[in-house]
Amino acid sequence: MVDLLTVSKERRESIERLAREFRAGRSVAISTHINADGDGCGSEAALARILTAMGMSVRIVNPTPWPDTYEFLLDPDVVDASPEGSSALRKVDLLVVLDISDVKRLGNLADTVRSLKIPKIVIDHHIPSDEPPSDQMLADTAACATGELIYDLATVLGAELTPKMAVALYVAILTDTGGFRFSNTSARCLAVASQLLAAGVEPEEMYRRLYASHPIGRLHLLRDALATLEVDPAYGISWISVAAGAAEEYGLKSEDLEGLAEHPRSVGGTRMAIFFRDLGHGKIKVSFRSTGAVDVNEFARQFAGGGHAKASGALIPGTIDEVRHTVVNAAREFVGKL
Repeated sequence: MVDLLTVSKERRESIERLAREFRAGRSVAISTHINADGDGCGSEAALARILTAMGMSVRIVNPTPWPDTYEFLLDPDVVDASPEGSSALRKVDLLVVLDISDVKRLGNLADTVRSLKIPKIVIDHHIPSDEPPSDQMLADTAACATGELIYDLATVLGAELTPKMAVALYVAILTDTGGFRFSNTSARCLAVASQLLAAGVEPEEMYRRLYASHPIGRLHLLRDALATLEVDPAYGISWISVAAGAAEEYGLKSEDLEGLAEHPRSVGGTRMAIFFRDLGHGKIKVSFRSTGAVDVNEFARQFAGGGHAKASGALIPGTIDEVRHTVVNAAREFVGKL
């Protein structure tokens, strides 16, 4: 019987190469993409504890504020220095970037990261881009989440799987697999999750924190968004929209809108679901979700976006009506060729 927890030869060799940079006494910054999600935050919190236990001084430095949803992953032994921004990055000996294949996803930290002369490491499971933050990397698109790669790193380094580390990794894996519903939910992913449960994770508590603690304003916003639902059954495309200022009107943050793109995807017959959010100032954030053989990462690249085959996004200039018209027509053409 195959041992699903065995770290592959390729991952092990990559981890052993990167581990040469993990030395006691070094000051390390860990970062992830703008508007960090569960995989980014969970992976950061877990890696911070691994490196701290190795005698390193660790701080998290993100381009956008740490989401309230994942605040429980932070405590005094995981320092969030994000408010310091680029200045915090200039004070460290090593940078580790998680859950990013493109340096531009670091937002206002991107130029600083490009200019840093210190060693830089990337740990990620996305499709490679033309400009990764570093060429020193542990990257594998077969991983269900970056959190799976952090678990493997802990295994290879012989790090103790503490309850707090297990919770952080479980958050990473649970959220990036859509609660173990998406196609990236592999047998190995579930095997790793079982080890995290054995280390002290309480599944019901995780459900409550992540999926049953939404502010009431999110439901009001969802109501408004669903009122905009449009479906093109001929092409299997469904989409919803959120107007500029709507989130602020209900007292919501960007993190509170996470998962809204799943609602148009739930419409029967949908092959590509699209969520348009007007950020104001002529910028529209567009999220793409798919089922079956539709590769929305390939589609998103038409608009300088990207991500995963089943979940991607892009930031597109224009009014929401202009962008919706352009994107939906492009989606019809894209899906129509499949």
